[in-house]
Amino acid sequence: SYFGDKSSYVENASTLNFTSSSSVRGPNSTCVGKTPFSANRSVCRSRTPLMGYSVTSSSAISAHTAASVVVAVVEGRGLARGEVGMASIDLKNPEVILSQFSDNTTYAKVITKLKILAPLEIIMSNTACDVGNTTKLFSLITEHFKNVTFTTVQRKYFNETKGLEYIEELCASEFSTVFMEVQSKYYCLAAAAALLKYVEFIQNSVYAPKSLKVRFQGSEKTAMIDSSSAQNLELVINNRDSRNGHTLFGVLNYTKTPGGNRRLRSNILEPLVDAETINTRLDCVQELLQDEELFFGLQAVIAKFLDTEQLLSVLVQIPKQDTVKNAESKITNLIYLKHTLELVEPLKAALRSCNTPLLKAYYNSLEDTRFGIILEKITTVINDNTRYTKGCLSMRTQKCYAVKPNINEFLDIARRTYTEIVDDIAGMITQLAEKYNLPMKTSFSSTRGFFIQMNVDCSALPNGQLPSEFTKITKMKNTYSFTSADLIKMNERCQESLREIYHMTYLIVCKLLNEIYEHIHCLYKLSDIVSMLDMLLSFAHACTLSDYVRPEFTDTLAIKQGWHPILEKIAMEKPVSNNTYLTAGNNFVIITGPNMSGKSTYLKQIALCQIMAQIGSYVPAEYCSFRIAEQIFTRIGMDDDIETNASTFMKEMKEITYIIQNANDKSLIIIDELGRGTSAEEGIGICYAACEYLLNLKAFTLFATHFLELCHIDALYPNVENYHFEVQHVRSSAGNKEKIAYTYTLSKGYTEEKYYGLKAAEVSSLPSSIIVDAKEITNHIAKQILHRQKSTPEMMKQRAAYHLAMRLVQTARNSRLDPDSLRIYLKGLKKKHEASCPAPETSEEQ
Repeated sequence: SYFGDKSSYVENASTLNFTSSSSVRGPNSTCVGKTPFSANRSVCRSRTPLMGYSVTSSSAISAHTAASVVVAVVEGRGLARGEVGMASIDLKNPEVILSQFSDNTTYAKVITKLKILAPLEIIMSNTACDVGNTTKLFSLITEHFKNVTFTTVQRKYFNETKGLEYIEELCASEFSTVFMEVQSKYYCLAAAAALLKYVEFIQNSVYAPKSLKVRFQGSEKTAMIDSSSAQNLELVINNRDSRNGHTLFGVLNYTKTPGGNRRLRSNILEPLVDAETINTRLDCVQELLQDEELFFGLQAVIAKFLDTEQLLSVLVQIPKQDTVKNAESKITNLIYLKHTLELVEPLKAALRSCNTPLLKAYYNSLEDTRFGIILEKITTVINDNTRYTKGCLSMRTQKCYAVKPNINEFLDIARRTYTEIVDDIAGMITQLAEKYNLPMKTSFSSTRGFFIQMNVDCSALPNGQLPSEFTKITKMKNTYSFTSADLIKMNERCQESLREIYHMTYLIVCKLLNEIYEHIHCLYKLSDIVSMLDMLLSFAHACTLSDYVRPEFTDTLAIKQGWHPILEKIAMEKPVSNNTYLTAGNNFVIITGPNMSGKSTYLKQIALCQIMAQIGSYVPAEYCSFRIAEQIFTRIGMDDDIETNASTFMKEMKEITYIIQNANDKSLIIIDELGRGTSAEEGIGICYAACEYLLNLKAFTLFATHFLELCHIDALYPNVENYHFEVQHVRSSAGNKEKIAYTYTLSKGYTEEKYYGLKAAEVSSLPSSIIVDAKEITNHIAKQILHRQKSTPEMMKQRAAYHLAMRLVQTARNSRLDPDSLRIYLKGLKKKHEASCPAPETSEEQ
């Protein structure tokens, strides 16, 4: 064993009493009985990456999207109910993330955080799912995560004292400041205790002392996007086809490493809220776009990195049993470690001439002497020409001859024996080819070992068959694969020789790892640098494929000629672009227009652009300025919202309730088609009430609706603006029918396309008398509503004064104009104000 004495800090796993509710829940209950964990683990084991796995090449990024995160969740009891602690660890990344927060009865924060983590398995206390006393949190989590394995653990393992001991024991010294953050966070410490105990059990290994990165993740550093909004906006998953890349993640993902891939996903789901940090990233993207040599040089080096985080995860775990599989895994990962460290110097060389502070900081971090110390120690034992290679036979050869000769005499003898066996196999197959005059060649696979393969038409074989001494024959088109009894025996000898080689190499590798372990934590820094550079390169790459611009951050949301990034990818051409303008003075925009005129697409476009800006990406527009959003809420109308049914109406109410309960002055709120699941009267009432509530916030709100009565709310609230999507009426060549042509262009004011239903009725076979009556009734009702909502001259004057004041405040805060230009702008502002004020009414006598 290495990294110290295991027995001093490993408890006997057999004392654990885990139960699992996976595969035992009935269709109508959350926890239908429990089975001892040991009897049920086989169900989950195949889905859990074991510590013996090796990291793979960066070309296999898709394989790394499989779930590998285990999360423990615990909630306070009694008066502390609603206080939730969470601890998670990615089995491919030795980082423990702790969080603790207060949630309301909807547990929206818990569900959102779990959706972001996309867990393989969720651990909760067995008291959370007691028969007849299941907690609301457990019920909600099982409802939202039907395809995730749930495991219940005895409540005693959720022990905050033990959790703090675990963190003190396992946290690497570089991250020890986390102690101060979590000492009084009892629930996340309790979750950490249960999580680490459980993970060591299922991995059949323990983490070495002072080996893990532990951090407390506060929600105040990132914007909150609830899971419903993430789904509405198709941030990481396409709603029609989960395998489809038409998502914001798909638009921006040109990463080369699994770590960069993971970082991009987590950033999209949790954008930054600190403008300084965002601008630091944007500076890097700008330099990458301006310096072609830097861009291509960095990209070439980054593409060679493997999964550094998973490599770290494997290196810091100590297997409880020394098996051949574990031995082979350690040897493989030492080769990967050598490969990774050899890329540090090329990465430094690529960054040497950079100018931005963040890239300079990364260059300085790579000056860490520990990288060189580890590599020097490795090269004293491992051959200089040992490399990571693709292909199972090539990699097997690298592992066999990884250790330099003359270090272990018995290892040298075993390797000579192995070489002789491989040569004998090749010689035997050559003799068989000559004997039967067939084009046989030696092939290899990890499952079959060495076997014979040949390309030949069956007509060239005697009687159309292979000689009888060949067995296990498979054929694909004209390619035959087969073996023989002698070759099977030689493969067995080869495997026996390999086992000896791996065992002796493993002992040498363990000794080497013991020597380098104290320096290995510099790899945390390296993995962070590589994943961030990969993501920034991906942003720069996306910019080269479209005309994106760098965003600015002010107190205004202003987008000049912006377009939908996902739609551009689908259409393979630039969509129709539109302007957006929201300030503190006009922070509420009502959007109208017929169905399919572009309202929903436009609303999603604004939210996507906001997210792109807050993760440090350029944005699809000619110019853009954003106010940092601390929450992004969306309520997007789906096709089924057109139907009037109770379930749709309840879904609408839940979504709008969540927005009202959680929104604040720094929110961006997108609402599309509220109130369509009930009667028109109720729908208008609900929309009006919701609008009046949101108008009291300083949040930026965009509200799309078919209820034109809502547009007149601007008479009462000067911070409301009306916009609509224009359509054109085109007559057919016969001249007897009219159809609507969509321009997808946004214009000021509300739509004149007032009666979509009546126009649809006109082109139908409905009797004309009914249509005439419907028009008369509609016009009568509309006049009554308009009369009640008509603006008085005094109201119009107050509105104009409000807009002038807001423009002056905004100019004072943000103007970059020189004195002469400012004077001209202010004169124009005065004329606009005078024009918007109503003229004094003239009496009838005058």
